[in-house]
Amino acid sequence: MSNIQLIIEERAADIGNFLVGRLLPFRQKRAVGPFVFIDHMGPAKLSDHQNLDVGPHPHIGLSTLTYLFEGSIMHRDSVGSVMEIQPGAVNWMTSGKGVVHSERTPEYLRHSEKHLHGLQIWVALPKELEEMDPSFTHIEGDEIPSWTDNNVHFKLIAGEAFGKKSPVPVYSPLYFLEIKSHEATSISIGEELFGESALYILEGSIKDGEEEFGSKQILIAKNTELCTFDMAANTTVYIFGGEAFPEERFIFWNFVSSRKERIEEAKQAWIDQTFPKIEGETGFVPLPEPKF
Repeated sequence: MSNIQLIIEERAADIGNFLVGRLLPFRQKRAVGPFVFIDHMGPAKLSDHQNLDVGPHPHIGLSTLTYLFEGSIMHRDSVGSVMEIQPGAVNWMTSGKGVVHSERTPEYLRHSEKHLHGLQIWVALPKELEEMDPSFTHIEGDEIPSWTDNNVHFKLIAGEAFGKKSPVPVYSPLYFLEIKSHEATSISIGEELFGESALYILEGSIKDGEEEFGSKQILIAKNTELCTFDMAANTTVYIFGGEAFPEERFIFWNFVSSRKERIEEAKQAWIDQTFPKIEGETGFVPLPEPKF
C-alpha cells in the first residue's frame, strides 16, 4: 500500500530575470511542517552577458535557506552581511521583524559563461519569534554532517535526524536531508523522521511499491513512520519536514506571518521604503500587484 498522499509537479515561475521551478506552496498543500516555500533554480547556463540580479527585496516572518549544486551567488543584506555562497554551503538568513537582501552573480563571474543550479527554501518562524531581530549565518559545506551507509551518501543540511544535528540555527523541530545513491538500493528511514514529511526528487528515480517517480516531483508522505522506498542508481533526493505549527501561515510575495494585518503593515512599509537599507545597493524590487 502506497504511503504517498499527494504528488506535486514542479511548475515554472518567473522571479524577475530568472525562471525557476516552483515546488511549494501548492494549492492542495500550502506547507510541509514549517517549510512554506521551495524554488528549484536551474540548471541554467548563463552567457557572458547574462547574470542573476535579484535586487533589494524584503522579508518578514521566516528564515531563508539557499543551497547550491552549481554556480555562485553574492548575498548582501540590511544586517550588514556580504557573503558569496558556493555549492555545498548554506546561507541561512532569518528575517524576523524585517530584513532586505539582494542576490546577484559575483562581480568576477559577470563577464564569463557560468552555470547556476540550486534550491531556495523558506522556513516559517514560530509565532513567538516572528518579530525577532534579523540575523544571517553562513555554514561551509565541510561543517554539515554527512555520512555513508550501504553505499548511500547522507547529508543533514538543516535540523536534526539520525542522532545528528546540523549547525544551521533553526527555530523549530525540522529536518532537511540530502540522500544520494550510487547504485540501486532500498531506503527505510521512517523511524528517523517526525511531523509532516515530503520527498523531492532532484535527479534519477524512486519506486514506492509498484509506482515509479522521476525528477522534479515532490511526494508528500501520509505517515513518516512508513518512509520506505527504492532508489535507482545515481539518484538524488531531498527529504524535508518537521512539526507543523498550530496556526495557519499567510503568504504574500516575500512576507510570511500568522497575522494578515502584519502582512498589510509590511506591504505599506515597503511602499513607503521604511525597511532597513542594504549598504552599497541602490534601487529595489517594487511590491507586486495583488493577484485576484
